[in-house]
Amino acid sequence: MFSVSVPLSLLLLCQLLLADTGQAAQQCHLALKKNSLTGGGVSSSGADSVPTTTTTTATGTSAATATASSSSSSATPSSTPFAYGKTPIRGVNLGGCLSLEPWITPSIFENTNNDAIVDEYTFGSMQDSATALSVLQNHWATWITEDDFAAIAAAGLNHVRIPVGYWSVPLTSADTNQSTSVEPYTPGMFDPGFLVGGSYHFFRSGAWPYLLKALNWAKQYDIHVILDLHGAPGSQNGFDNSGQRTSTTEWENSSANQTRTVDTIRYFAEQLGGLVDIIELLNEPATFLSDSYPATLRQYWQNGYSAIRAAGDTSNQVMIGDGFMGVDSWTDFMTYPGKCFALALQATFMLPQALPALSWIIIPELSRTFDEHISFACSSIADLSNFAKNNIWTVVGEWSTAPTDCTQWLNGRGVGARWDGTWYTPNTPLGSCAGWTGSYSNFSADYKTYWEVQVTMGESVQGWVYWTWKAENSDEWSYQKGLEGGWIPQDPTDRLYPNICSS
Repeated sequence: MFSVSVPLSLLLLCQLLLADTGQAAQQCHLALKKNSLTGGGVSSSGADSVPTTTTTTATGTSAATATASSSSSSATPSSTPFAYGKTPIRGVNLGGCLSLEPWITPSIFENTNNDAIVDEYTFGSMQDSATALSVLQNHWATWITEDDFAAIAAAGLNHVRIPVGYWSVPLTSADTNQSTSVEPYTPGMFDPGFLVGGSYHFFRSGAWPYLLKALNWAKQYDIHVILDLHGAPGSQNGFDNSGQRTSTTEWENSSANQTRTVDTIRYFAEQLGGLVDIIELLNEPATFLSDSYPATLRQYWQNGYSAIRAAGDTSNQVMIGDGFMGVDSWTDFMTYPGKCFALALQATFMLPQALPALSWIIIPELSRTFDEHISFACSSIADLSNFAKNNIWTVVGEWSTAPTDCTQWLNGRGVGARWDGTWYTPNTPLGSCAGWTGSYSNFSADYKTYWEVQVTMGESVQGWVYWTWKAENSDEWSYQKGLEGGWIPQDPTDRLYPNICSS
């Protein structure tokens, strides 16, 4: 299924430039556009709380309005349309906020004093629920704040991608005929959130109110939003970033889980259609898990797209992924000639955790020198651009300046790195992790060229989204630290090496 020799491997799953983001397996995301984008406005209250209300639309569905206070008198809600396909997407992921990842915030997991707590699923199932809720509420309230949105805007970025797990979406029996249980995740206390027919409806909110607050800040600072369903019921890949690190996934073989996922996407469109620009149907579905998975995924993409369009708001774009199959697998898929939308592809460089099947790809990619990474990236731009021009819009996503997998728990809590040979299956070390992760004070000037060549790739097509905005102990993954350390320019359009691919 994978071939690192395919020309279009530049930004696509193992073919793309895996190492260019410090990871070897990659995944692509495709975005579908229908009509021009128009964003809905949001109101600003003077309260510090995050109330959510709904209004009944002509179709009988409810649309959410987020209200949140603003400490900045200069920030005003904005719904400026974005010129997709003309203006490059320059974005950053808000990883580890509303959907936990141990390597981004290791302290949250270390403080449990339980090595068996390896993901958000076990975070809820293996400790007292009140303790889990208290920790998560503090994290949701403090990890990403209005100050972060102000800094993101000041850095010249125009998009954020917000990962959310299905367990934080307050579906009720009115929204799906499938189970609405989110156990053992920590969904939060019963909160009044929906005003319908003159009375408040109660639901377990989890991170949902914090999502609404973030969407309000995005509008205030004129930042466009990609809302990413990062984890589906049953887990679509078994990675901890799906909520559940497991070798037995239950999404691809369960029609009930797939239906609930479509209903979740529909809920996004109904409740948040005016507050987000792009809805991503599912993050990193792992089609290599079974022979039938690719066909299941293709059908889900179509069902999810139809659900969003049926919700009535035709302005939202829809983002799908290549499922680790490579870009060629999506040639002419859902292009619908003559219809009012286009397809966009976003490539991912994330290293899958606990994925022995891809080690033969990952390790050779990790072994590249900085110069080899740059050469490989440059040699792939022409093919990538040609693909984007003749097939679907292409956005380079989830990439970073990390050239190794040395970050603590990048491959999962308690799991070592391929780089130094401490991973699940011992391999010949490529070197010591000393100096490759942690504080940027030890980083070389090569990080500047590594940043710039990947931006050059992204802007040769329809844009890029960096992973991630911040991380507790991993400066090589942090856009925020990149700005501070100087390997990421204060203006993302600045070029220190404008001819980086010409030499």
